[in-house]
Amino acid sequence: MALKGNNLLVFLNGTAIAGATVSDAQAGVDLLEIGSPIGSGQWRQYITRRKYWSINVNYLVLQNTGVKDLLSVGTTYTLKFKERSSSDNTGVSGQAILKVCRITAQKGNLVQGSFQFQGNGQLS
Repeated sequence: MALKGNNLLVFLNGTAIAGATVSDAQAGVDLLEIGSPIGSGQWRQYITRRKYWSINVNYLVLQNTGVKDLLSVGTTYTLKFKERSSSDNTGVSGQAILKVCRITAQKGNLVQGSFQFQGNGQLS
């Protein structure tokens, strides 16, 4: 599956409610510095701890919902990265909490928004 920038689907209570054309996904891991008996002790060594993931999504704010999107923070969604035309379960998915909703409005321009989702558990 080639990622094309439009493979993020957003589900609420099992129903697809949105698809994103612009998204920024990241996964990371916490590191714990440890002391090392190897070498002279001048170099840092780490072990891996717990993983985390998050996704930022940009969108155009609709006139009929508008600022009500701000009320969605704290809601848990299912996010899936998959080929939209595919009926199988390829790709990855996970539960995520809407952490931040940002709306940017400037006179004479389309109103834009962004959602910041924080992964809540495993991304698989």
